[in-house]
Amino acid sequence: MDDLLERVARLECGRRLLDAVAGAGGVHLVGGAVRDLLLEREPRELDVVVEGEVDALAASLGDDATAHERFGTATVRLGGCRWDLAAARAEDYARPGALPDVRPASIDEDLRRRDVTINAIALDLSSGTLRAAEHALSDLRAGRLRVLHDASFQDDPTRLWRIARYAARLNFELEEHTAGLFAHAVAEGVAERVSGARIGSELRLALGEPDPVAALESAVAHGLAPWLSPDRERTARALEQLPENEGRRDLLVLGAALAEVGDDADQRLAGLSFSTAERCVLRAAAGAAQIAGRALEAQRPSQLARVLRGVPVEAVALAGADGAMAPVRRWLSELRHVALRIDGDDLICAGVQRGPQVGRRLAATLDRRLDGDLGDDHGEQLAAALEAE
Repeated sequence: MDDLLERVARLECGRRLLDAVAGAGGVHLVGGAVRDLLLEREPRELDVVVEGEVDALAASLGDDATAHERFGTATVRLGGCRWDLAAARAEDYARPGALPDVRPASIDEDLRRRDVTINAIALDLSSGTLRAAEHALSDLRAGRLRVLHDASFQDDPTRLWRIARYAARLNFELEEHTAGLFAHAVAEGVAERVSGARIGSELRLALGEPDPVAALESAVAHGLAPWLSPDRERTARALEQLPENEGRRDLLVLGAALAEVGDDADQRLAGLSFSTAERCVLRAAAGAAQIAGRALEAQRPSQLARVLRGVPVEAVALAGADGAMAPVRRWLSELRHVALRIDGDDLICAGVQRGPQVGRRLAATLDRRLDGDLGDDHGEQLAAALEAE
């Protein structure tokens, strides 16, 4: 498999890895990286398994290493590169859904603990030897997703979400027996045996996929998220409206897919460990159709500003996708940037008493500025604010 080593060497981070490994034995590139190389895709990550301790390799790769002693793993970053290192291990589960107990093992045992056969492939970085679990290479050629043992989903229910992501990303089908095991696990509700935080992490990974809508569609199709209803065209229209370097694309995608609204949706998202700030964005996104209706009813720019001011930009973009494209574009490109040259201190210095009336006068003046009744002159704006009631 010299050609695989050559492909690794052509990757900047792969070349650095090979240089660090030079002369060392028992170091393997594993999982998705080898799978992607065999599919002639560029790997999304470089996962490395060491038959022994990972410390020496971590030190050879760089100083910025984060170790996780329980699992014998380390993450090393250098420049734009990241390597996830792990000691070869076997896993035992004290109970279904529990985090595994680990023990040192050979690379072949390590491969047998993985989620699907196509990820149970290892490339020896010294010799170029390829190791693969049974069916792994034939499944890769056929585009099949197959678990390595019948208790796979019982041991780790998060594999359900991972396999749904792989199906979407790779356009692979579940092998017949695996499909039966998957459906049985979903019907049994095995995902409820793990914490909401772990399922939330899997959902976040789905939202981080190259095609997050496809990942959500796959999760829904496989029965994992009946509370979602992805809409590819609507999501695409909204993403086109999201200003560059503003907002969060992942929250927009999720917000566009929410089939539930109100307290039910909020409680579910809280259970999946979405923060209060994230849930505020998602609640607003779930009401995008109503926001669009109010935006379309606005007769003047000042009225539109009152509808959209303070609304998360993700929800505004979705409102555009829901039929309010013209007012949303005007708000995002123009109106939200309109500001006054005066502030509360100017009014107080001019004799206005402190209190709510200061804010009311400024708001009324801003409305006139938005509607084109006032220019950008400081004195003109101050006079208008003083006249306002």
